[in-house]
Amino acid sequence: MQNVTDRTSNPFGLRPPFDRSDPGDQVAAFGYGDANADFHVIGDFPGIHGGETTGIPFTETEAGVEIQAVLRETGFVSGPRDKPVLENCFWDYVHMCSLPDGERPTDEDYADLERFFDAELRAINAHILLPVGARATDHVLREYTTQRHRFDLDMPSLHARDIRGRGFMVIPIADPVEWVDGDREAIVSKLEAVLASDYRQTKGVATLVG
Repeated sequence: MQNVTDRTSNPFGLRPPFDRSDPGDQVAAFGYGDANADFHVIGDFPGIHGGETTGIPFTETEAGVEIQAVLRETGFVSGPRDKPVLENCFWDYVHMCSLPDGERPTDEDYADLERFFDAELRAINAHILLPVGARATDHVLREYTTQRHRFDLDMPSLHARDIRGRGFMVIPIADPVEWVDGDREAIVSKLEAVLASDYRQTKGVATLVG
């Protein structure tokens, strides 16, 4: 079943509960891309993965640009870097709102925005979840699999590994600023392998296993 929206940015019209952005910044980096996507890439917040001035996830910052480059290489992205065109891929953050320069979200801030992230994730209903970094990976494994207790939150060992969830396959991605030799190649190879597989069977298999 497909969604009934073709809007690229903020396709479900979410309204953030607060505006603490710096002058000239966007209120939030809203969910962006193909609302009918099979692949859902999940970052942390605009201050580290980008979008404070563009309003688009995975732009501007070193980490965001590197994630975007990997997705370009694997065929999900085309067009300008600051306003990319996504195919079969959707991007958002566990904390979408922009914050004052240098400020990080508190646990309370993440909790305030959890319902927005959860609503969007369930509306997209992708087959493959790709959380980027420790915070996003921890949240996705806790909330959308039954397997968080099986793993230490050790991103080098979780990177590019497939984990069965409750109706999803989860493939964590270590934050690009922490990548070492081979990490970029590992996630590119994993995505290429998934694309070459019958990944749409993930829904049924993961529901039984997770």
